[in-house]
Parts: sequence; structure tokens; C-alpha cells
Amino acid sequence: QVQLVESGGGLVQAGGSLRLSCAASGRTFSTYAMGWFRQAPGKEREFVAAISWSGAYTYYANSVKGRFTISRDNAKNTVYLQMNSLKPEDTAVYYCAASPHSPGTEVYDYNYWGQGTQVTVSS
Repeated sequence: QVQLVESGGGLVQAGGSLRLSCAASGRTFSTYAMGWFRQAPGKEREFVAAISWSGAYTYYANSVKGRFTISRDNAKNTVYLQMNSLKPEDTAVYYCAASPHSPGTEVYDYNYWGQGTQVTVSS
């Protein structure tokens, strides 16, 4: 019902910026809360940011507050993650996720997932 495809990942030096995009297909995209998660090698998948269906409410992990910004454009069926002041510890595969309910901070809060895009931050 909802297909998610991430893009925009790549290699960047510490202090640089990247903007990730998540393109969604599905008639009810605008009614879904959206989230970004990331998973580094050997670590569990962790919450990064989430946004409500209207875009009025956003939530961030403490580790990215002030550096990352989540936004959405429902007309384009796309959610974004603007990442500034990147650090080597931000290196991970970033996943876009969709929930038919309120935005959550746990993996189990989301019903649909993209396949991920790799972000590598070098020193």
C-alpha cells in the first residue's frame, strides 16, 4: 500500500551537509506520520526524527537536535531529512518509515520501510 524509496546518501566530510529524500507511493501518503531511523554496523536501528501527517509536529533524537531537520511536502509525496554539521558518528544506513498512526520513536511504531540509503561521514 505504501512504497518508500530513499535517496541522497553519500560520502561527506565532517561538518558538511546532506539532504536525504524519501519518495512515497500510495494514495494516503498525506495521512501518514513519517520517520527517519539509522543503523550503524554492529548497532541496533535507532530513531532519528519523525513528523506528523500535517508537518506541524516534529520530534528528534537528542543526538541530532539542532543539526537535523525533518520536513515533508505532501503534494510531492516526499519527506526530507536535512542533515547539517555532520559528524563521523552519524555514519549509518538511513531508513525512511511510515506509520498510519501518530509519529513514534520506536521501530515497531512503523508499518512501512524503505530499503535505506548509506551516509558516510569522514574525518
